[in-house]
Amino acid sequence: MPATTPPPVADLQALASLGTMPALMRQLAGLAGCTRPIRLDGWRTEVHAPTGEVLHHLESSKLPAGHLLVRCGNRRATRCASCAETYRRDTYHLITAGLIGGKGVPATVAAHPRVFATFTAPSFGPVHNRPTGGPGRTVHPCRCGIAHGEDDPLLGTPIDPDTYDYRGAVLWNFHSGALWARFTIHLRRELAKRAGLTQRDFKEHARVSFGKVAEYQRRGLVHFHAVIRLDGPEGGNTPPPPWATAELLADAIRAAAARACPPALLHDGRTYEFRFGRQLDIRTIRSADFDGPAPITERAVAAYIAKYATKGAETATGALDRPIRFLAELAHLDITDHARRMVRTCWELGGHRDFADSRLRAWAHMLGFRGHFSTKTRRYSTTLGALRDARAAWRRAPAAELRHGPDAPADDESTLVLAHWVFAGVGLSPGETWLTQALTPAPGTEGEPTRA
Repeated sequence: MPATTPPPVADLQALASLGTMPALMRQLAGLAGCTRPIRLDGWRTEVHAPTGEVLHHLESSKLPAGHLLVRCGNRRATRCASCAETYRRDTYHLITAGLIGGKGVPATVAAHPRVFATFTAPSFGPVHNRPTGGPGRTVHPCRCGIAHGEDDPLLGTPIDPDTYDYRGAVLWNFHSGALWARFTIHLRRELAKRAGLTQRDFKEHARVSFGKVAEYQRRGLVHFHAVIRLDGPEGGNTPPPPWATAELLADAIRAAAARACPPALLHDGRTYEFRFGRQLDIRTIRSADFDGPAPITERAVAAYIAKYATKGAETATGALDRPIRFLAELAHLDITDHARRMVRTCWELGGHRDFADSRLRAWAHMLGFRGHFSTKTRRYSTTLGALRDARAAWRRAPAAELRHGPDAPADDESTLVLAHWVFAGVGLSPGETWLTQALTPAPGTEGEPTRA
């Protein structure tokens, strides 16, 4: 598929004059569409350990691009669409494996009680929204008196910015990770209570496993989507006890969400408490043949969660996808006034002695949120690292067979790898960028990125 941008003729001619265009195309094809790769200088040598024979030697200076090019791996779609797509698909496989099995998880996990829950943030003041209800999900006027369209930039912004609790909103984002941790503690307590067990005995009978992602609402506050599963004591490899049901799990989640609250914070004469919002949506995950009024299938849940794994504050604020070094940068950012006030509030709180160790300014571009976007318990399913390692091994296999032959022993059995790499920059030249875009397959036609 040819690149849509005009070709940089002069740069392409310079690359062609080197006489290494076919090899350069092969090197760029290995980036799978990443246009901001890490450039490395150095070397790598493979040595047969028993004999000391050099099996393969690579020097970055002899590569067509003059450097070793490594995919950036950025999960944000606004920074690198290609790497973000790989991250999204890996997250999809990770969540799916915890629902129907695979990637080392037995298929019997599909019979365990599991729910899909959404935890929202509380209100910090009325914002413009699109109330719906009635036949055909009719859109009603907002409290401001206007029926907003889906793309109205006012959506999510305060109706009265002067009375909106910006400090409370920023501090809630900042403490939302701690709030989730408190929720998981209370969830185990509530489950033990409903099962008639002590907290110590509970872990001998059952285990809570989950995978979750954080999503920004238009008002700039995070909420959490989570698949929560009830397993036996060894996780997905053991069946849950007879008393474990999806209804019992949902009831315990409601109770735990209501009780969860990190220690209150006293700042500037005001006490801040951090709790989830009143809107808590819990739906039992059924099998793919579920024909109820609102089907919640395993693959639909995995796709929904994976969609948000590659998005950050920029989805709510426009283009705020990297840290802010100086507050003066706000004047040059294409963000809403609401987002600008959230960032400024982070900056002001970060400079107060009460938050001297909080690094709130470092998280200003995230509107105060400092947690991981995608997290899971150890026993939920496989890991992103395992998926990446499997994909890397699959990609290395043909090259290793070509160098050593099909009957050669595995690298980890007899091969010693010596390497030295140093950072040399980021990105591609205009000609390399154009070639990379030309090599990138059209959306929907590329191969499956995860082979695990």
